[in-house]
Amino acid sequence: MGHVVVIGAGQAGSSCVAKLRNSGFEGKITLIGAETVPPYQRPPLSKAYLLGDMALERLYLRPERFYADHGIDLMLGTTVDSIDPAAQTVRVNGGDMAYDDLVLTTGSFPRRLPAHIGGDLEGVHVVRDLMDVDTMGPRFTKGARVLIVGGGYIGLEAASVAAKLGLQVTLVEMGDRILQRVAAPQTSDFFRALHEAHGVTIREGVGLERLTGDTHVTGAELSDGTTLDVDFVIVGVGIGAATALADAAGIVNDNGIMTDSHGRTSAPHVWAAGDCASFPYRGGRIRLESVPNAIDQAELVAENIMGADKEYVAKPWFWSDQYDVKLQIAGLNMGYDRVITRRSDADSVAFWYYRGDELLAVDAMNDPRGFMIGRRLIEAGKSPAPALIEDPNTDLKALLKS
Repeated sequence: MGHVVVIGAGQAGSSCVAKLRNSGFEGKITLIGAETVPPYQRPPLSKAYLLGDMALERLYLRPERFYADHGIDLMLGTTVDSIDPAAQTVRVNGGDMAYDDLVLTTGSFPRRLPAHIGGDLEGVHVVRDLMDVDTMGPRFTKGARVLIVGGGYIGLEAASVAAKLGLQVTLVEMGDRILQRVAAPQTSDFFRALHEAHGVTIREGVGLERLTGDTHVTGAELSDGTTLDVDFVIVGVGIGAATALADAAGIVNDNGIMTDSHGRTSAPHVWAAGDCASFPYRGGRIRLESVPNAIDQAELVAENIMGADKEYVAKPWFWSDQYDVKLQIAGLNMGYDRVITRRSDADSVAFWYYRGDELLAVDAMNDPRGFMIGRRLIEAGKSPAPALIEDPNTDLKALLKS
């Protein structure tokens, strides 16, 4: 059956190797990860784990013994130096490891502030892996002053944890509004009000000029001329696809490692899945940074390595937890021109995105029923009339049958 090597021991990598074994693959499997801990969940890092509500072992996707029990060679704390697609080898630990199929699940990396504006000062953190969160965790003490740079979901989740733990929180977003790149103004308004109700100071349309301090960050100068005294900083200004290994090997990059609809890259016997991979979607090409996509895409690649010949049809959905609000998102809102508000009760609301008469996406706050029905409608290609969604008397479930 050959040897499958998977580079990247995150959600996608772990899902791929488990699917191979559970589907009857009898060959050799090697999973290589740069971190020293077994594959774990990343979303709780900026939420339950940072709050102290989740122990380390509960983060693990599977018990560490799973890999040995299933004949999977788990190489932790290991960095791959290079890939040679022509020879079908990877360079690791000073030697060449041969593969029959190679899967790249290298994930993504957090964008950092440049050193010339203080990005390399002590006390400046990003939120991406376990080490990041373990390093910043002790700074979350009541009364500490934290500056959060970036008003996306990572920044807002960190702000909610900091506020719940009694820190003084200031968040700056250089765009006109928080969540500007990913959500409608209605969703931005909802979360702005939520954070301000919990004491977070949100400064929109304000950028960071520079951080100050000798070795440890002590202050920040903002684009509107104001200065802040800070104890530490969290940077949440986006992530990029981790494509360096693939790029060096000459594998085509198109907003991530370019794959076809089956998960194949431009190099023979090399596949990619998860945050690092871009794939065909509705006549274009996208890259999805989400747990469900990492799982589904990686499992499909595992099946295709075994000859299934399946095409990947993405069904995008996401979530975010902030305070006592669970945001669930179905679909992709790209190109929307209308947003319909549907309020189920005083504590839950959903925003439905339309392009013309086509339903594109749903942002549901504490509205799991609206999310599930919206998701099923989108996946079925059904678009109820906006007036029906807006009418509180409409039985949403009945729309699934129409």
